[in-house]
This record gives sequence, C-alpha cells and structure tokens, in this order.
Amino acid sequence: MSTMTIAKLARAGGVGVETVRYYQRRGLLDEPARPVGDGQGGGYRHYGDNDVRRIRFIKAAQGAGFTLDEIGELLTLDGTEDRARARAMAQARVAALDVRIAELEAARDALRRLERTCRDEKGGPCPILASFDDSFSRAG
Repeated sequence: MSTMTIAKLARAGGVGVETVRYYQRRGLLDEPARPVGDGQGGGYRHYGDNDVRRIRFIKAAQGAGFTLDEIGELLTLDGTEDRARARAMAQARVAALDVRIAELEAARDALRRLERTCRDEKGGPCPILASFDDSFSRAG
C-alpha cells in the first residue's frame, strides 16, 4: 500500500485538496491522525490506496446523480450485502433522472418552437425574448 499526502491523494482522486477536506467534514472520507514523534513524515497525514478508491467511488456516484447524503449511505452499504437497498436507491435515482429528462425535453421542445416562430415571423418583438419577458412578468 502506498502512502501519500493530501495533495497527492487529491491528485490521484481527480479532485482538489479542499474537496478532500470537504469529504472529510461530511464524514465520507476518514481523516487519518497526524504522526507524532516518529521522526518520519514531518507530521503530515498519510493516505492510502483505499482513500483514492473511496474518492473515485464518491465521484462516480456523484456522476450518477446521487447526493452526498445518498453517497454516505452507499458507502455504508459498500461494506454490506444489502443489495436490495442499493437497488432501491438506484431505482429512485433512475426515476428522478427520468423526471429531469422529461423536463429538459419539454424545455428543448419549447425553445425549438420559439426558434421556429422567431425565424418565420419577420416583424414585431422577438418571440423568444417576449416569452422570457412574459414568464418574468407572471412571476413578479
């Protein structure tokens, strides 16, 4: 097992040092004790390959859309055989992504309609800008 400083850990995990510290504050990553009086390491905390693996796990789960709270639960499940809970969490994430995809598709379709209207109408206010202005007026 290799040992590394927080800077090397961050680099190996593809994150910044502050992200590592944030994960530690959130309880997603352990903060090793500083070595004292051993004459080696200069008092720097040392991290290992498992810490790199954990950061990569966190990043992959974030990429799948999980929140840090959910990732904390997934990390807990990683050491168990509770496949049913992991599967339920994945199903919930898929359902949430399906909702978001539908919202994005609706937004895309609306913008396409506005773009066509803007292209086809030669006079008057731009329908794209007018649409946003109308939305703002109704919200206020």
